[in-house]
Parts: sequence; C-alpha cells; structure tokens
Amino acid sequence: MPTTSASRLYFLDWLRIAAFFLLILYHTGMYYVTWDWHVKSPAASDAIEPLMLLSSPWRMSLLFLISGAASGFLLAKLANGRFLRERSRRLLLPLLFGMLVIVPPQPFCEVIEKLGYAGSYPDFMRLYVTGYHGFCRGDDCLDLPTWNHLWFVAYLWAYTVLLALLATVAGAARLARAGERLAAALTGWRALVLPAAYLALARVALKPYFEETHALVDDWYNHAVYLPLFLAGVLLARQARFWAALERLRWPALAVAAAGWALLICLYSLPNAGQPDLALRIVAACVRSPFQWCAIVALCGFARRHLNADGAARRYLTEAVFPVYIVHQTLIVGMAMLLKPLRIAPATEGAILVVLTCAFSFAIFEVARRVSGVRALFGVGMREATGSVPARGLTPKFGESRHSA
Repeated sequence: MPTTSASRLYFLDWLRIAAFFLLILYHTGMYYVTWDWHVKSPAASDAIEPLMLLSSPWRMSLLFLISGAASGFLLAKLANGRFLRERSRRLLLPLLFGMLVIVPPQPFCEVIEKLGYAGSYPDFMRLYVTGYHGFCRGDDCLDLPTWNHLWFVAYLWAYTVLLALLATVAGAARLARAGERLAAALTGWRALVLPAAYLALARVALKPYFEETHALVDDWYNHAVYLPLFLAGVLLARQARFWAALERLRWPALAVAAAGWALLICLYSLPNAGQPDLALRIVAACVRSPFQWCAIVALCGFARRHLNADGAARRYLTEAVFPVYIVHQTLIVGMAMLLKPLRIAPATEGAILVVLTCAFSFAIFEVARRVSGVRALFGVGMREATGSVPARGLTPKFGESRHSA
C-alpha cells in the first residue's frame, strides 16, 4: 500500500498556520456579534454572524485532524514512552503557564463588564487561584481557574495519552494496517460521504444531550467528533492515497461546502431555530456535517495542490503560531476593553484590534524565543502543537454554546 516517505506533510503545516491566524479574526469578530463572549462591543449585532459561521463548523475539526497527523509522524520516530513524555512536556507546561498567567485577565475583564466587579487584579487573582465560584448571573457561574481558549491544548494532551496507550497495546504494525484499511475505505465518493454521515449521526444522537462545555470530563459530543478525527489523522498521516484522494475531490468538496454554508444560514434564520424540534435538528445536522467535512476536504485538497512546499516562511510561522495562539485572545479582550471608551467606529476598531493583536503577539514570540527560560512556557520550538476557542450559537441556535469554536 502506498505511504508517504516524507517526515511531514508541508501543506498541513500551512493549513495549521492559516487556521490559527484565522482565530485572531474569529475572536475579534466575537466582540462584535450577539453570541455570548467574555466582553462585548456596544455595537454588537448579527451583521457578521454569517461570516463567522463560514469557519466555525470546521476549524477545530481540521486542527484535530492535523494534530493527529503530526502525532502519527512523531510516533513513528519515537518509542511510545518517549513520545508521551515529549508531548506532555510540550503541551502541559504552556497549558499550566497559560492558565496561571495568560488567561486570568480574560475572566477579570469579564467580571468587570458583566458583574461590575470593583476589586483590584491582585484581589481577583486570589479568588482565581482558590477556585472561587461566586461570580454568577443567576445559575450561570464563572468557573475558576479556567483554561478558556487553551482548552484545545488540554484535549490534545488527553488524546495523546490515549494514543500512547493504544500504540502500546496494538503495536506499530497493527496501527499501520489500520491506517491502510481506513485509507482503502475512504476512496472515491466514500471519502466525502462516510465521514460526513458519521458527523451527522453524532450530532443528532449526542448534541441535544451534551452541551459543548470544553471542560474535558463531560464534553461527550465534542469528544465524539474530535477524538475520531485526531485518531484518523494518526492513522492516515502516512497514507499517500488518502491525501491524493482529497486533492482529486477538492472541487466537488468546495461546492458541497459552499452550498452547506448557504443552507445553514437559511436554517439559522428560521423562526424556531432557537428551539428546534427533532426534524429540524436532523435537517440541520444533514446540512452542517457535510459542510464541516467537505470544507476540510477542500482545504486539504487545495493546500496539497498549491502549498505542499517548505521554506523559511513556513519554518518561522510554524514555530510562531503556538505562542501567538497562547496570547492572542487575552490581547483581544484586554485591548477591546481599553478601546471601548474611545467609541471608535466598529469596522475601524476591529481592524485596529487585528493589527495590534498580530503585532503584540509576534513581539511576545520574538522575546520568548530569545530567552531560554521562557521558551518552554510559550511552547517555542514546538512543531506540532495547537489551539483555539469559541462561543455561543446564533442566540444560541441548534445548541451552539459559548465554548464552541
């Protein structure tokens, strides 16, 4: 069976870079839409929500698939125990640092805006590190401490542990055969239909009963989506036939994804979209899931066709995206709060937030990469790790939560 001989798929690196930088646009957009988020613009409206929905169904799924492929290549190079140690070191340290240093300004700004908190930041941090749960609006309480947008790192580490256990039990040969069988199953039309059908089934069966919490222990719908995609990435990483199939399917996949996005906007505009019955949930899943998967297929296909090349820019950005991911949302939230009193026009203010977030994120990366004791805290040097975050659906509709990306 044909497998890839390269140690990495460069087009997946480019997709990972693009997906992470899309987060800056997405989370800037979260400030201006009606969906629940940490802080909100006085000019928030539903105007750009259709554009937000253009990426929210597939972005995190794509990142888990890519992270699985990267883990598959790394697992082929390292013994299972060393693989788990390396991934734990590269994921857990930035996660813990992020939860203690990077993330806290976000809930601090949130309680100021939503609850009128008047305490100082040191006062808030004392509550934060002791797990205070008194910041509530009715039954909706803020969980502290929190990983907020760093939930992806926690999930990726948990899936890495499961992968290491699976690799120990099954062995490399069985995993390779499983990858060959999966690639053989996902040929032709089946590469589009079978994954989309699974995603639709998972959404209908689990989404109404399990809210997207990103709390790891009770997030069963998200696990039913993200874990299989992560494992599929592991198994398919070295299966050249699978990636070639996605390239051949890129145009029909793009057509299905575009139609799915348009239909999804129509469904979200129905009067009963906020409280859908079973029939509407099934229809929505049958629209959203093909959009979700076919967007991934189209992106992988076009990237393989046009971006499967190495270079200095790829190497630099591959190293930069994880530190940028770690700090970007805190920068957006903090700067939004600072800019709010200036009453700048939303379009101009949004552009300012994007530009300054990129500038400050890269400035922090440039400092972190030059200080040996700080590099590991920001995951500098990481080549296969990750992240993003989220929000609530159109008011929320079809069960989208504030934590869905």
